[in-house]
Amino acid sequence: MGTEFRQLSSEEVAVLSGQGCVCDDWSKVHVTDGFKTGRVKFTHFSGDIKLGVFDKTVTFPGGAAKPTGISNATIHNCTIGNNVYINQVKSYIANYAIEDDVMIENLDLLVVEGESSFGNGTEVAVINEAGGREIPIYDNLSAHTAYVIACYRDRTKTIEKLQKMISDYSKSVSSSTGVIGKGSKLINCRIIKNVKIGPASVIEGASKLENGSINSCEEDPVYIGPDVIVKDFIACSGSKISDGAIVAECFVGQATELAKQYSAESSVFFANCGGFHGEACAIFAGPYTVTHHKSTLLIAGLFSFLNAGSGTNQSNHMYKLGPTHQGIVERGSKTASDSYILWPAKVGAFSVVMGRHYKNSDTSDLPFSYLIEHEDETVLIPGVNLRSVGTVRDARKWPKRDKRKDPNKLDYINFKLLSPYTIQKMINGRKLLKDLKATSGETSDHFIYHSVKIKSSALDRGIKFYQLGINKFLGNCLIKRLEGKQFKTIDDLKKVLAPETKIGTGKWIDLAGLFAPEEVVQKMLADIDSGAISSLDKIQEAFGTIHNDYAKYEWAWAENVLQQHLGKSVSEITAEDIIGLVNDWKTAVLDLDHQLYNDAGKEFADIVQIGFGLDGDEQTRRADFAAVRGTYEENSFVTEIEKHITTKTKLGDELIGRVEKLR
Repeated sequence: MGTEFRQLSSEEVAVLSGQGCVCDDWSKVHVTDGFKTGRVKFTHFSGDIKLGVFDKTVTFPGGAAKPTGISNATIHNCTIGNNVYINQVKSYIANYAIEDDVMIENLDLLVVEGESSFGNGTEVAVINEAGGREIPIYDNLSAHTAYVIACYRDRTKTIEKLQKMISDYSKSVSSSTGVIGKGSKLINCRIIKNVKIGPASVIEGASKLENGSINSCEEDPVYIGPDVIVKDFIACSGSKISDGAIVAECFVGQATELAKQYSAESSVFFANCGGFHGEACAIFAGPYTVTHHKSTLLIAGLFSFLNAGSGTNQSNHMYKLGPTHQGIVERGSKTASDSYILWPAKVGAFSVVMGRHYKNSDTSDLPFSYLIEHEDETVLIPGVNLRSVGTVRDARKWPKRDKRKDPNKLDYINFKLLSPYTIQKMINGRKLLKDLKATSGETSDHFIYHSVKIKSSALDRGIKFYQLGINKFLGNCLIKRLEGKQFKTIDDLKKVLAPETKIGTGKWIDLAGLFAPEEVVQKMLADIDSGAISSLDKIQEAFGTIHNDYAKYEWAWAENVLQQHLGKSVSEITAEDIIGLVNDWKTAVLDLDHQLYNDAGKEFADIVQIGFGLDGDEQTRRADFAAVRGTYEENSFVTEIEKHITTKTKLGDELIGRVEKLR
């Protein structure tokens, strides 16, 4: 758009009037040089108007080409850029800056009424439907900032500081004029009110959009589709809201999709979430929270990397003091069809929930478990999910399914399956199970922990599973630390093993996708309290630094655990110690891989082939199954496991060979 405007000449006014244009005061209509009167017809102007140059054509789906310009519209107080196409505005467009190359066709109403923050500052009551954990959403909200605001309410000064920063930001972006970003398309929409629309947005067939920001960008446009009703919202780059979704008081994160009549209220969804058919109310959906099915309700809970099965449901009140209860489902968990959990409850990381659970359990120190309903009781099988093909498959698919194309990614996501966060829980779980056995006696056939029942055989297997997981992680860290490093003496090796920092040796937390040592997070929050971190941008930078320093902190934690395991410091470590650790790692890796291999085989068993080869014999059934599903031997995941076994064996043997020379 040109930066200089001039008034219309009397000849131009006459031509426009002759083409059905009307204006109470033509002196308020300004145009740039190159303006063509022939491209503006049957339009009513009022207020201050600025018009760009219209000298191109736009192409619609199917190949129909139309000249840019304005026709059949009422325009009030608007700046309209170069080569904008506006046609068939039934009511009017008011108080918008419409940037270059925007297309608007068949629209009822587009208006900014009064001063608007465009959804910024809207308070969303997450996790606890009764309130107390409200997150004021804003354009660049990350999952990690949201997590702190929602979950650290005991730090009143920190929360007040964050709320003030967001309030100040909301005021800074407030305006009585909205923006339609360059190259956006608004087609066949009804009411759009107090909405800021970023570049390259595509909005078609939407019923009503009110009080929100559509933070699209050219690299990753936002799509708002047919019959959508959205109010009090922020929609980030790459997000999609379509197919009759109804969304109110929500933050829709980067590359998140809500569609197929999904209903969401008072919820936040971060990167790569998916909501289809079901319903969300007062949830904190961390990255990769996905629900695909009808009759699935997620309510009053915190989730991340969740796969919710059909009919998944929770209850957050017992008709006493209202919907005051809440639930936590830690990262990587799955809920089976028709699963139910009575809040309050806490489910450990990478767990599978099957059946209906009416007791308030806490399994956060028993990750990778199955929670199964049996005779109205919750039965827990600890650690068994470590051997599940599905668990490993999920961990590998998440990075590949990161659909974010925006160069400015708001959420820092750590995809690791085994990390200080999950291994510390395995260490706690191993001790917990041993203590249960010691206090209840060797002859007990089951044990009770936080309202869940653990069978004796499952407890023993759980201890072994956790030990395998711990050994695998520590060995992974050790081998990664020594990989490609040269050492001629044991002293050289000790220098390589020495951590760069002592930070990270304590408790770790999962900030909705971002793994971090608790002490680092507490330091950052203290800096917010003191004013050392005084802006939202600085907070985002701090989270980025934590994410980038993960490897350094991880080794500090692993090295500390190794010292506890060996009963000696790194300065006292011997070649025999290293060889022993690598052998433990090889045993763990091979054991778990073989269990994964066997678990994958269940997908090719005879019982799975029921329904194949409908009109033939057994040979036909097997052939039909192979044609559709492939064979066990050729399955990509199976061959990947086989390759993993070979690769890791060679890696361990190579390191042992190098260390043996130091004896």
